[in-house]
Amino acid sequence: MKKDAAYLRQKKQNGQKIVSLTCYDYPTAVLEEQAGVDLIIVGDSVGTNVLGYASEQEVTLADIAHHLRAVCRGASEPYILADLPFGTYETPQQALKNAEYLLAQGADIVKLEGMPVEVVQHLIAHDIPLCGHLGLLPQTHIKKAVQGKRFDQAKALVEDALRLEQLGILMLVLELIPEELGQIVTEKLKIPTIGIGAGRHTDGQVLIVNDILGITPRKFRLAKKYQDYQGLTLQTLQKYGHDVEQVIFPEESNVSHMAAEELQQLRDWLA
Repeated sequence: MKKDAAYLRQKKQNGQKIVSLTCYDYPTAVLEEQAGVDLIIVGDSVGTNVLGYASEQEVTLADIAHHLRAVCRGASEPYILADLPFGTYETPQQALKNAEYLLAQGADIVKLEGMPVEVVQHLIAHDIPLCGHLGLLPQTHIKKAVQGKRFDQAKALVEDALRLEQLGILMLVLELIPEELGQIVTEKLKIPTIGIGAGRHTDGQVLIVNDILGITPRKFRLAKKYQDYQGLTLQTLQKYGHDVEQVIFPEESNVSHMAAEELQQLRDWLA
């Protein structure tokens, strides 16, 4: 069954948590679908986690589209969200063109950061399924620090969340904010909230798939490492190198042979 915004909203109403992960490639998308992930995010985190960029600001629309198409080939059931990268929604017209492009590449919904009200209004008016993103804004916040710890910051975030819902967004990502604030926003909104470092009371959780698999060496308080991909992969690569050098690989089960008469004919010809 293809999941959609109504499905996620129903999970919120039923008190069921929404499971979300980032994804950047076909084989991972296949596995995430098999695992029952509700929401796949093809985020601009692809830049620092896969492409070797120094920051999210380097990610282009073409980067997102490339990885989005790969993910869509691997997953047909999850709701698929694509980020509008930095600099691609500076004006309402630019935002609409780029949002329509990502939807045409397979996204079910697009996400932008912050409170560009005119842009949001324009996209909603043109029936673009839209997700908001408040708290830490990776595209513009250089320092990755918890947002909304002071009263004035928390009040502004709640107001922004309510305004975004009023404008017509379908869901909201809350990143790196105090748990109490995440709970307040979630309880105030009718639309689902997806938290990353926003505490235990948001309607769903999202993490970067590279972090939970242990692909990257970085350690973040907001994430949990479920596997040691980096260590296991290094061991595997070293074992492969050893086997090649010691002529342990390939072995008999890895090779094929010519029929004896064909081989003899070849040798006679060479002679």
